[in-house]
Amino acid sequence: MQEIVFVTHNKGKIASAQNSLRDVNFKIYEYELDEPRSEDIRKISEAKVREAYEIVKKPCIALDSGFFIDELGGFPKSFVNFSLETIGVDGILKLMEGKENRNCAFKECLSYFDGKELYQFEGLHKGTLSKEVLGNDTNKKWSDLWYIFIPENYTKTLAEMTDSERAKRSEEREKKLANSMSAFAKWYKENRI
Repeated sequence: MQEIVFVTHNKGKIASAQNSLRDVNFKIYEYELDEPRSEDIRKISEAKVREAYEIVKKPCIALDSGFFIDELGGFPKSFVNFSLETIGVDGILKLMEGKENRNCAFKECLSYFDGKELYQFEGLHKGTLSKEVLGNDTNKKWSDLWYIFIPENYTKTLAEMTDSERAKRSEEREKKLANSMSAFAKWYKENRI
């Protein structure tokens, strides 16, 4: 199987890839890709993977995600990093004070580009927002949203979960192909070996 390159600098995404892409021959190239301004995570993911290909000159993948809060009209959408850098998770919780609908979701798009063809795979992770920052720091964290995001069918934030609880949740998502990396891995194995 041909080696592909995952271009990212995000430690949490690297940890997720090592778990979800077990059947894919890939290596990590640590680099911070440009992120164009857009509300469309598919467009952002595509721009990133095309930039990644220009850097590594090999088939590669890039991932982009957004965070969508129902009560806030989808805010912060694809502008997660900007929101976290400016108002942080405390600011997001402040915006949600007194709100009963705490439904939210991570939406993600993984793009694969081999220099000729582009393929995209989406994932959706539903949940609710906690009312306060909860949990511990971990090297598997890919966003401060871990402290306030409670996955669907769970009662703890990602940051409160043990490694085994997070692993169980990941396995459940992989079985449903709700994870863009899992969907990509399945497609790649079926089409690229």
